[in-house]
Amino acid sequence: MRTIGLIGGMSWESTVSYYQVINRQVKLRLGGFHSAKLILHNVDFAQIERLQHLQKWQELAELLADAARGLELAGAECVVICTNTMHKVADKVEQATKLPLIHIADATAKELVSDKIQKVGLLGTRFTMEQDFYRQRIQDKFAIEVLIPEQSDRDFVHQVIYDELCLGKINSSSRKNYLNIIQKMYQQGAQAIILGCTEIALLINQNDTDIPLYNTTDIHALAAVDFSLNN
Repeated sequence: MRTIGLIGGMSWESTVSYYQVINRQVKLRLGGFHSAKLILHNVDFAQIERLQHLQKWQELAELLADAARGLELAGAECVVICTNTMHKVADKVEQATKLPLIHIADATAKELVSDKIQKVGLLGTRFTMEQDFYRQRIQDKFAIEVLIPEQSDRDFVHQVIYDELCLGKINSSSRKNYLNIIQKMYQQGAQAIILGCTEIALLINQNDTDIPLYNTTDIHALAAVDFSLNN
């Protein structure tokens, strides 16, 4: 079993899900008293959130690169950034160490390819939905067309993530509105929806809709387990 290095705390609410999924999956696969070998560097999300909205991505890259170097020194054998948005600086984080970085968009896109999804809707923070680092990677590397909601819906999705989900607040009215946005993208031709923020799975899951949902938190965590156990 190889040691997984997690950069978490963005927010800690969703990092809990990573920890649970990884450990449960290791126990499921190995049985007995097995649990995952992992090291967690938990950042202060208040600092991260402030720099995100100030668009200070170079400072954010340096913060996460330092975290990755610390994980390497502590004995981690891979790096997992436990958030979709901060994969905007994934290349710089990967360059900071000799460790492989397990990219959340790649892990998700591989699942989409396996399921023969050619057009997908994307929900996430405004940064993830509107900037190229995520959807363009999926389009260019995996030939999957990525749709995003209209402007007012993007604003709502982003607001709920930061003002509710990252603070542990789960509102049924927000769930209903998210499902309406998902339905709109489905009507526009999306065959499935990427829950492209690790907090969104705290609000909605596959039981809420017949439209296929791809939970990036679970997919990313399982990719880390695959790395750990498939030597």
